[in-house]
Amino acid sequence: MDKPLKKPTILNVEAVARSRLFTVESVDLEFSNGERRVYERMRPSSREAVMIVPIIDDHLILIREYAVGTESYELGFSKGLIDPGESVFEAANRELKEEVGFGANDLTFLRKLGMAPSYFSSKMNIVVAENLYPESLPGDEPEPLPQVRWPLTHLMDLLEDPDFNEARNVSALFLLREWLQAQGKL
Repeated sequence: MDKPLKKPTILNVEAVARSRLFTVESVDLEFSNGERRVYERMRPSSREAVMIVPIIDDHLILIREYAVGTESYELGFSKGLIDPGESVFEAANRELKEEVGFGANDLTFLRKLGMAPSYFSSKMNIVVAENLYPESLPGDEPEPLPQVRWPLTHLMDLLEDPDFNEARNVSALFLLREWLQAQGKL
């Protein structure tokens, strides 16, 4: 077994930039070998997010949503922040209703993922939604989110779609495949 690494000592943390959504911090570190480095990160937050993988009639329901970072429409699963006081499942059902127009009677937690841990402390909870029923809630999206139904029999063909390339979606796809196989559903 490898000897555990000793975490660097944080010598100083300073906010260096702020926007409406983010605060960038400069973090001055000293490593156990005496080396010093200054890193930048987004200010840590205890607020997590949820990504929902809805299944209906042997199909996934994906959405197309504009991603300003890549200036393109991305194909992926519904997602959003967990509101204060909400459980992962409550947030998953709310986001599903806001973005897809369905609620779920059955929600299954697959895994909690880190997102770019070199820069963010954020966590994404991946949840499968099944036994869906029509129900909509108003969301905060600036435009309707077109839906794409994708057959489970062609699950991994999603990797060939040029609009399905965001790492969290790809991770959720592999987690889903393993879960479906374990459940005897694939």
